[in-house]
Amino acid sequence: MTQRALLTLLGVGAMNSPRYRPAGLLVRYARRRITFDGGPGAEPDGPLSGWLVTDEQAELRSALRWLADRHGCTPVMAPYHAGDLRIEPLPVAHTSHPTCGYRIEIGGRTAVWAPEFWEFPSWAAGADLMFADAAGWSAPIRFRGGVGGHASVRRVSADAARYGVHRLVFAHIGRPSIRAIDAGEQPPFGEWGTCGRTYTLRL
Repeated sequence: MTQRALLTLLGVGAMNSPRYRPAGLLVRYARRRITFDGGPGAEPDGPLSGWLVTDEQAELRSALRWLADRHGCTPVMAPYHAGDLRIEPLPVAHTSHPTCGYRIEIGGRTAVWAPEFWEFPSWAAGADLMFADAAGWSAPIRFRGGVGGHASVRRVSADAARYGVHRLVFAHIGRPSIRAIDAGEQPPFGEWGTCGRTYTLRL
């Protein structure tokens, strides 16, 4: 029987999205259930093995602590290792304080959870599946003071193709990208993430 890992998007929204729940992911493999980010309306049902976050200073941190506590977890930026499941937090350029994405290695396959970054993370190279920032559409979003921001979908598409990412899913959809979706636009490479959709890694 072929083993598989299931990765379900709990939400695909950027902060204060008018349409989508906060970006979040649930990974299920070998009786392990790990949540990444999320927030109100974008939390999993059932028991969890851990709750990992990409930004410990995020605006949703209080809500995440409350939600994770209900599952007996503490939201942390940390590695998680169990058998052949290895999850590593790796740095991303995003803002003035440390933030990360996660490289998820399962039985020889690799997924990446990197919902927010200003520069494409080179450590995502060769990923079988990558969930990426889509806050901006054709232009990046720069934070005040020049301390970082969000890459654009067009740039992420080009960089992901250049770095050999096999499947790219945009999972942190901001207002400029919502307008692009409503206009029928599609990323040059990759696809729009869908809340509640499960993506499979066959091992």
